Amino acid sequence: MKKYFYILLISMIPLVELRGAIPVAVGLGMPVWSSCLIAVIGNLIPVPIIFLFARKTLEWGKDKKYIGKFFTWCLEKGTKGGRKLEKKAGKGLYVALLLFVGIPVPGTGAWTGTLAASMLDMDFKKSMWAVAGGVILAGAIMLIASLGVFGAIKLI
Repeated sequence: MKKYFYILLISMIPLVELRGAIPVAVGLGMPVWSSCLIAVIGNLIPVPIIFLFARKTLEWGKDKKYIGKFFTWCLEKGTKGGRKLEKKAGKGLYVALLLFVGIPVPGTGAWTGTLAASMLDMDFKKSMWAVAGGVILAGAIMLIASLGVFGAIKLI
């Protein structure tokens, strides 16, 4: 149970998310399906909180002495990323959000995608479904990549 708790926590960390949790689970030799499920759940736990409160928190803190510059940077980055996504996607905005979250490259993921959705005032339910679909897609990609890498290591 302790290892599953670690996987849950790792998958909740911004920038790491399940992209880091799944390779750790595979590397530890944990059961694949249950550890992936825990990683997906852990990655999704912060999503509604980010959508509902991150923007408000960042706007509150943007003019504060010690945190203002960082909070302003986060707001600008989220707004810029959201507008860029919106411009490219057009009517397929929720599909674009799913793919943005689902393709595991640096700077994308549930945290960033959810913040962008919040900045764009996207529909809460549709955004949650798109992010959840993206997390599942990223999980599948990371599982395949991890099994391939660790399978190759076992052959050596």
